[in-house]
Amino acid sequence: MQSTTGFYAFCAMTLTAAGLLFAPVAHAQQQSPAAPSPTAPGPTTAPANISDNKLDAAAAAVKKVTALRDTYEQKLAQAPAAEKQRLAGEASDAMEKAVTDQGLSVEEYTTILKVAQNDPVVRGKLVQRMK
Repeated sequence: MQSTTGFYAFCAMTLTAAGLLFAPVAHAQQQSPAAPSPTAPGPTTAPANISDNKLDAAAAAVKKVTALRDTYEQKLAQAPAAEKQRLAGEASDAMEKAVTDQGLSVEEYTTILKVAQNDPVVRGKLVQRMK
């Protein structure tokens, strides 16, 4: 069942990233720039120093992972129960490869997406590259 969990974790990350395309300005306006979140330690509270190359790679990975997610969600919906776990594992592996093929580790990819959620400057740069 871990394969299914991995697939859905990737899906959640990708949905978050895809959501950046649709509501970056509204999200940024809802946050108070003078009040950083006291419960968000680490890279999300420090100034983001993500290179342009990493942002390019993350944007390309988001596009590929999103396409894979869409394809595998359809396959999983139509698959017999006995095939779902195998397909979910295949999907997770394919999405991980889509990220690593861009020169990022899954951890770097996840971190960039988390930073983009909390930093309007990084979010804007990532959204621009995803267009």
